[in-house]
Amino acid sequence: MTEVTANSGLLGKVDLHVEDSGGTGRPVVLIHGWPLSGASWSEQTGALSAAGYRVVAYDRRGFGQSDKPKGIGHAGYDYDTLAEDLHNLLVELDLNDVTLVGFSMGGGEVARYASKFDLERVHSVVFAAAVPPFLAKSDDNPEGPLDQATADSFESGLKDDRDAFFDQFTTNFFSANGELKVTEAQRLEAKALAQQSDQRAALGCLNSFGTTDFREDLKSVNVPTLVIHGDADGIVPFEGSGKRTHEAVPASELVLVKDAPHGFNVSHADEFNAALIAFLAK
Repeated sequence: MTEVTANSGLLGKVDLHVEDSGGTGRPVVLIHGWPLSGASWSEQTGALSAAGYRVVAYDRRGFGQSDKPKGIGHAGYDYDTLAEDLHNLLVELDLNDVTLVGFSMGGGEVARYASKFDLERVHSVVFAAAVPPFLAKSDDNPEGPLDQATADSFESGLKDDRDAFFDQFTTNFFSANGELKVTEAQRLEAKALAQQSDQRAALGCLNSFGTTDFREDLKSVNVPTLVIHGDADGIVPFEGSGKRTHEAVPASELVLVKDAPHGFNVSHADEFNAALIAFLAK
């Protein structure tokens, strides 16, 4: 993987750190979850490259090795801005016939990209343990899996003690039915990636993925679509998210991985990669 920099931002330049395998294969763009970075795709990059694809993984603004722009409150970390970053990356690297793979929060970028920009550069999309259609539980969205008390506890935990919060979060991230499904070394690797995040970015993106309604965005998804989810996901539960996204996108394919936690691209990497590569081949 070669390190490159993509520039984004209409109001001020933001450099996005990108790992690009290069080559002539069809591009697969990997969009990471919160609060990690593009390095969280380490179990996928080699497998996808070996299958002949050009693999592009980038760090969202405010995370990993990308720029960490200062903002006021949650400004700069809304999904319109994040989808613009994705669009600018595709344009700058001149990527076409792309498959967008959005994990967790990254699924929001995929949905917003579909409605904000045309999909002429996009061959297909993947929602992996992704937050659409709408996490927040409300009178208008009773199936939303994220209640206000839980959202508040996330924010207060992040503000009060980042280290303790990330320690518990990564444990939950990789646990299914009370059992950690990765090695302790893998969990600590994820925690280290989380600690690279800027606090403003972490809080801003927490607000964005917890409160953004993607139900209208999903109506613009008109390319081949895979929804892949763990059936024991305790962070973004399947019933309130993946199941509803599958129902909202006509002719989408669904793969449900048994006994898999939220971070199943690591814990169940073989199953995840097999399903993804089979979908890419279509």
